[in-house]
Amino acid sequence: MKRIINAIIVVFGLVLAISACSAPPTEEMQKARDAVTRAENDADAVAYAGNSVVHARDALTRMQEEADSKNYDTAKEFALEAINSAEKAIADGQSAKERSKTEASALLDSVQSSLAETSNAIDNAKNIPNIPLDFDALTQDTNEARETYGEAQQSFQDGNNPDAIAKGQSVRGQLSDINTKINEAAFDTSRKQ
Repeated sequence: MKRIINAIIVVFGLVLAISACSAPPTEEMQKARDAVTRAENDADAVAYAGNSVVHARDALTRMQEEADSKNYDTAKEFALEAINSAEKAIADGQSAKERSKTEASALLDSVQSSLAETSNAIDNAKNIPNIPLDFDALTQDTNEARETYGEAQQSFQDGNNPDAIAKGQSVRGQLSDINTKINEAAFDTSRKQ
């Protein structure tokens, strides 16, 4: 009988020891929640690395599901995955913002030069006799391009690089259309002479 009681005590002790070792990874889980919250509140991470933020959220959800199911080792793994994904989102967001800033700056510098070149092309076309161009319409198109360029500059100054890039590309397209009209009209006029 004493052996049975000793065996029961040993088994009970082992169960307690195993239970004590299988405690929820509360520290890692809280760090994961904090990291994901930081990523979700980081404007650059959300704007430029949204997939990593989503991955971090998903890992956080799986972490909680595993903890609720008392799969604490797996919950800890998902907590670490959530932390890593959240930190990656923040880092990727910062580097992507810098890349887009560089791209926007270069594009806007290029567009500024193109605006001057297009204005010169219009002025030069006015000196070509009998050129079939509607200079009022070209001037209006150029003014619209300048206005959009101003909006792009404002977006850039406000730190909205994706909008600055989109507007800069729009201006580039407008100027390309204007220059195409001028070149085609000049070519047609030179063929007639």
